[in-house]
Amino acid sequence: MTMIFERSFERTLSQLVSDAEAGQEFEAWTFDDRQSRQDAERKLREKGVQARIRSAYKPLLHAFLEEIDLNGVEAIEIRYPVHANAPANRFRLEAYPLAAMVGDRAITFVARADSDFHYDVLLKNGSGDERQVKVLAPNRVHIDTAGETNVSPTGWLVRDGKATGERLATDYERLFEETIAAITQYDWGATEPYFEELNIRVGLPAADEPLPVGDEVMSLREALHEDFYFSLLEFFQKKSGRPLGDRGLKPGQIVPQILLSSGEISAKVETQALASRYWDGAEQQIETAAEPLAVRQIEAMLEEIGGETFEAVTRSGRAVKARYIKGRDAAVMISGGQHANETTGGVGALRAAQRLVAIEGAHFTISPLENPDGYALHQRLRKDNPRHMYHAARYTALGDDLEYRTEANAGPYLYEKKIRFQAEKLSGAQLHVNLHGYPAHEWTRPLSGYVPRNFAMWTLPKGFFLIARYHSGWAAQAERLLDRVTKHLGAIPGLLDYNNKQIALYEIHAGETGFRIINGFPCLADVDDRHTVPVTLITEYPDETIYGDEFIAGHTAQMETVLSAYDAWQDITASS
Repeated sequence: MTMIFERSFERTLSQLVSDAEAGQEFEAWTFDDRQSRQDAERKLREKGVQARIRSAYKPLLHAFLEEIDLNGVEAIEIRYPVHANAPANRFRLEAYPLAAMVGDRAITFVARADSDFHYDVLLKNGSGDERQVKVLAPNRVHIDTAGETNVSPTGWLVRDGKATGERLATDYERLFEETIAAITQYDWGATEPYFEELNIRVGLPAADEPLPVGDEVMSLREALHEDFYFSLLEFFQKKSGRPLGDRGLKPGQIVPQILLSSGEISAKVETQALASRYWDGAEQQIETAAEPLAVRQIEAMLEEIGGETFEAVTRSGRAVKARYIKGRDAAVMISGGQHANETTGGVGALRAAQRLVAIEGAHFTISPLENPDGYALHQRLRKDNPRHMYHAARYTALGDDLEYRTEANAGPYLYEKKIRFQAEKLSGAQLHVNLHGYPAHEWTRPLSGYVPRNFAMWTLPKGFFLIARYHSGWAAQAERLLDRVTKHLGAIPGLLDYNNKQIALYEIHAGETGFRIINGFPCLADVDDRHTVPVTLITEYPDETIYGDEFIAGHTAQMETVLSAYDAWQDITASS
């Protein structure tokens, strides 16, 4: 264990209160939850200071939640800025999910021709009267750790009713910048992996605020986790000479733990040894499992499924377990848990395998938990903040995406990926059904441009969708597969309505999905010779991180996808 950085930070709200003098007036924008800002305003009033403290994070949404009165309003028009250093829809995205929070009022978003950091809100009533509100959206243009130019939300201070203000370097921003600087200035040597676990432990007094839309929640702590994790991935990508977004990077396991504190703001960074235990919960009935399964239950279910056992091992020494059921059908590989924070896939895979094994002649492999190291980290982190998406648990303990390891490039680090090669060798499968998920609520990086770099298409939920990747010459089979599977999924009660609702909200705030719609489901299909199996069907269910009935609906959709794909593949191969 090596200590790299440790520091406490003065809270911006406390500083504003202590520095203010009776008779002063000011407006401030900080990264704090609503209750904390209101408490600071009350303390300032007691000192004879008139102050309004707003949120620097998603300021338009907060304005509608806290200040804008919609009584009598029938239509809303929002004119937003477009900045040359940000995606054209950046400030429209930042308003999400406002369109679902204004009742049945008509709402339109119109891009302005300028880049001034504010929204113009036009409120129209039934008699034709209009009221205009200007909502400041403080941002700054800056260069980040990766050397990229960003437009990011920032603190702001306007004194004594002046028309203009100045940047306020908030505690949230200073904590992030100083912690990142300490890590990037440390001597990590020249060879990957650079560490076992890099732990960033932050105390932040910012409560999450659930929103009345799906799984949406405003969480400064979750946003900070995401910004730390991906900013550090980008730093190590640059350090290793890799391009930004390279998923083969193996720095080690980066673990931001952003914990709710009672008032103090602190950061502590140290390297740690990898753990090898699990943080299992109770056993559940598989059909109605309301949260991710315990690993011991996954392993017990594989025993019940039977067949030939095959295994791989992870960097931490955990086992990746799988089964091969040999039969006369056309073989199908079924996998889940490649990205371990995407948790409905593993449950759906097991439920499907239970049904397939009862079919005479069934022929498949099942590996429901391909990334046990990431899964254990997800278990551990969910104990702190159960609903957060936790992309730190997405990759392996090496810090890479196991999908991108090959026998040629892995060297001594093949580890988990060996399970795929064994599955293909044992079964001879030409179809791989690879079950995935993505965030069930908005994904942001507020201190690094707001929109997650290289993941813009994943920033908002847009329903359950499918991706087909296939070798040259296999397009016809892939298209038939998508058609058959989407027809089957369309018969699941409520699933199309669920998709349509999310897609409609996505299109208001982000624009077109860019997907083809096949039988009501968004789909992508393209040639990709990187995969060793000729056809790969990838599912994407918005499951980071859902529970209860929503979780059951998710793993049911995953199961039905596997079953319909298996059935369709028998017909496709028989006629090809």
